[in-house]
Amino acid sequence: VLTSDIRNRRMRRGVGISGLSKAKAQNDKFKEVGQEIAEVQIDQMQQQLETFKKNLETFASRYKNEIRKSPEFRKHFNEMCAKIGVDPLASNKGFWAQMLGVGDFYYEIAVQVIELCIQTRSINGGLMDMNDILERLRKKRGAQARLISVDDVTRAMTKLKVLGSGFEVLRIGSRTMLQSVPMEISNDHTTILLYAQERGFVTYSMIRRELNWSKDRIDVVLNMLMQASIAWLDQQGEEEQYWIPTLFFGRNLK
Repeated sequence: VLTSDIRNRRMRRGVGISGLSKAKAQNDKFKEVGQEIAEVQIDQMQQQLETFKKNLETFASRYKNEIRKSPEFRKHFNEMCAKIGVDPLASNKGFWAQMLGVGDFYYEIAVQVIELCIQTRSINGGLMDMNDILERLRKKRGAQARLISVDDVTRAMTKLKVLGSGFEVLRIGSRTMLQSVPMEISNDHTTILLYAQERGFVTYSMIRRELNWSKDRIDVVLNMLMQASIAWLDQQGEEEQYWIPTLFFGRNLK
């Protein structure tokens, strides 16, 4: 009986080892098949992407004049490029530069915006309304230059981020702003700028009444905006008014 039990145990052990080996071989086969399927899918996706890129180049060749002349058309074209991972602004060389001149176009805008920000920094503290930027650029570029839009300026300045330039496009309420100094804009600063949009300025009493902030909190925010020259203090009225020049000038350009 003992000999029979030992024999049965060995048989069961053999069956168990054999089963594990078969299961491992089956799993390896599944992995191999899965990898083959994944490679086929990747090849198909790459082929589709190449087809999309060729179609995009054909589209760009056919409508190059519209892309150059129309800011709205150019915006939609850039959005199409982004959806398939094509960046016409990545280099001044190659098909896109030769066909559309987009690299030079956005480089030119970026240089002009930088010059404008430097010239006006003492007035606005490095925070400019996009309407103000566009108005000044159009005057600088002249009537014969290509029309530009907020989207053009945004794309041009976004490319400067790789240089750690400190330029940042901000959305404050209904306004698009360009920050040209390396300064941290907190939620409190954004709230004050948003609140100042209607009149172009804020006062202590307005902030206390509408936001219910403490005096210390108001002092911290307004002092920082003053030190950065983003806010100007007007002490001529009954109550001190903190004017935001870029909001005031940008509002008049709307």
